[in-house]
Amino acid sequence: MRKIVVALMGTVSGLIMLFSYHTSLSGTGTLAVPPSIGASTTTSSSGSTSAGGSSTSSAGGSSTTVTGDTAQTRWGPVQVQVTVAGGKITDVTAVQYPNGNGRDQEINSYALPVLAKEALAAQSANIDHVSGATVTSDGYVQSLQSAIDQANL
Repeated sequence: MRKIVVALMGTVSGLIMLFSYHTSLSGTGTLAVPPSIGASTTTSSSGSTSAGGSSTSSAGGSSTTVTGDTAQTRWGPVQVQVTVAGGKITDVTAVQYPNGNGRDQEINSYALPVLAKEALAAQSANIDHVSGATVTSDGYVQSLQSAIDQANL
């Protein structure tokens, strides 16, 4: 009889712990906007591919901004813009990225700043992917390489 009571209490305790466990996905619903992709970010869900990047120079001619080709991923387009000064990448911004649903927004709110930081540190498209954002990372690297090629770095 004692064994049955102990087994029953252990089962009940285990079930209580199981049902009271909260995953990280059941957060408050507030998403942070990455600093490198502020209010001026444009996105597209049309699925069009950019035929080529664009390049603009500042008035002083000291820096050049180059937009890489749009990389089509299964979650949406990814496009990166780089600013080059003195032969070095000084800024990397995601111009387009998947943000069609809350999960995309959550993933990219942490992945895009990490990818930008990696690109600035590496000064190339040879960067680590962000775990949990593999598809966006692949598109980011592809568009970043396109921008770097256009900037002749």
